[in-house]
Amino acid sequence: MGTAAGLNLLNAASPIDLLSIDHFGQRDSRTAFAQAVPQDAEDSINVRVYQAASPAVVSIIAGNGTGSGSIITPDGLILTNAHVVAGSETVKVTLADRRTFDADVVAFGEAGLDLAAVKIRGQNNLPTLRLAASGAAQVGQRAFAIGNPFGQFQGTFTTGIISRIDPDRGLLQTDAAINPGNSGGPLLNSQGELVGVNSAIFSPGAESGNIGIGFAISIDRVQPFLVAVREGRAPRVAQQSPMLGGGKEAQRIALDSAVEGKLDQTSGVLPSDSSYFDAYTFDGKAGQTVVIEMTSSDLDSYLIVLSSDGTDIAQDDDGGGGRNSKVEVALPADGTYTILANSRGTGEIGSYNLRVAAAGSSPQQQGRALLREQGTLGPGSPVLQSDGSFYREYTFRGNAGQSITASLESTDFDTYLVILDASGQPLGQNDDVSPNSSNSSLTVTLPATGTYRVIANAYERNGQGRYTLIVR
Repeated sequence: MGTAAGLNLLNAASPIDLLSIDHFGQRDSRTAFAQAVPQDAEDSINVRVYQAASPAVVSIIAGNGTGSGSIITPDGLILTNAHVVAGSETVKVTLADRRTFDADVVAFGEAGLDLAAVKIRGQNNLPTLRLAASGAAQVGQRAFAIGNPFGQFQGTFTTGIISRIDPDRGLLQTDAAINPGNSGGPLLNSQGELVGVNSAIFSPGAESGNIGIGFAISIDRVQPFLVAVREGRAPRVAQQSPMLGGGKEAQRIALDSAVEGKLDQTSGVLPSDSSYFDAYTFDGKAGQTVVIEMTSSDLDSYLIVLSSDGTDIAQDDDGGGGRNSKVEVALPADGTYTILANSRGTGEIGSYNLRVAAAGSSPQQQGRALLREQGTLGPGSPVLQSDGSFYREYTFRGNAGQSITASLESTDFDTYLVILDASGQPLGQNDDVSPNSSNSSLTVTLPATGTYRVIANAYERNGQGRYTLIVR
């Protein structure tokens, strides 16, 4: 049985380890500029941010759970997570100076957005946090988190950087240490401004501790929510939010295997857009190249691959052709890797097929090969008139309605792959199977029974060397 993997809600009293992650690219490392800042200057920034922001960061007790929040108006409007206060009409709020107030839950985010607003009663001169402007967050900039981890350590301050920004999902990834109980607390910039609302942490196992990968809802999503609150348009009760549900334990699979799955209400859910996913784990070796494909006629598939420490090493939307996804990635180290089989859209459900294979597996392991060729591009190869690049052409027979996958791999040059029908019309073309790979792959459904052409091409004019072409 594999270990559970996913995003854990930061609610200290909640026993749920939610399988959830979003879609985000490879983590950026700490910049050389940040390393060059003198230590005393860093200390000064840390102290200044904490002193400016901490008086406005509160601890929230709602039912049996605890979380954190940020006071954003002098009369006590507090920004927090929906999953912290869902199911409660009133909560207890404790300020940094130990004063405690009753507060009313007044609004929730729409469409599963994990935000909520809480209003302290009868106050008009409370400390507040400044909000950063939309788009203010930048990858590599310093990030600071303040909250109440595990519901016991109010005012805890941690530092790091913004590791990655996912503008489509409205998520900031950070390596600032955040833990259960930090839910709803602020992620801050060096000016002490709120750039995000801490929402979840990634954990590759069943334990819920921090491993340096946390997620915050970006200020770009916070600002429209607050406008809706002020205009009275925000929902007064929590809408159905997947952040309140659990996910299936990660299923352990072997390389060179295929599984059938289904995304539905029992699957894990992304925190920002309510899309479902299932998690799978497999063991890999450093330098080993694996090919992972997710196909479905029911939903728009999306793949994410995570290393054993939770780092995102590959992702893809439509690299498998149509709405299918495919990644090819060289594994950076020995260890257990996690695959998230996800839907691109909110709430999509349906069946899918997932195939995981080590590059170079036998045709019997990878599926019956319609074409398998090894060749070389270079002087003596045909040249495309359009750009002067080298290419080779091959043919194979296929049947109407048949789904085929073609892959072109080379360690010598940046590949480019084209599939043509009998009349020379392109059925598909691909440059890079993923941001981390210059190999190419296409999955297409053949429109008719007959002979098809495959073009093995170099993307650049001077690209040359050995390659392997497989159609299966």
